[in-house]
Amino acid sequence: MISRRGFFSLAGGVSLAGALGLSVSSEALAQKTAPVFTGIVKGVAVGGYDPVAYFTESKPVKGNPAISLDHEGAKWYFATEANRETFKKEPAKYAPQYGGYCAWAVSQGYTAKGDPEAWTVHNGKLYLNYNKSVHADWSKNIPGHVAKGDANWPKVLAK
Repeated sequence: MISRRGFFSLAGGVSLAGALGLSVSSEALAQKTAPVFTGIVKGVAVGGYDPVAYFTESKPVKGNPAISLDHEGAKWYFATEANRETFKKEPAKYAPQYGGYCAWAVSQGYTAKGDPEAWTVHNGKLYLNYNKSVHADWSKNIPGHVAKGDANWPKVLAK
């Protein structure tokens, strides 16, 4: 059987990778289930973009590594110190939904990377999508996808 992680499962829970003596780091497996997606820039949320800027500038803005803070096991970059302070006061308001994973994928019951360039602010919340093509599909029914995503989150992290 193929799992969501792409490994074959054998009887007794042994993966094909393990049975063949292949090394799969626990970090690689943990990345899939981390509550905040940090796969674009290792250990950094939103691929290094400033989450507050989506709200204040209505566009993605690269953050500055010198203006950062740690939150929920990830480092977050900001374009300005004011944005960092704003985030620090209300992180739930500015952090992307579903930990920055692709909102469309979460609505479908699985996780995928969230691209900081494929984004939507809907009802005061930031959503990222896998890419601009997926974003186009997401945009066809944002309220429906949000309802499904909310129902699936955070259960999809265990898959």
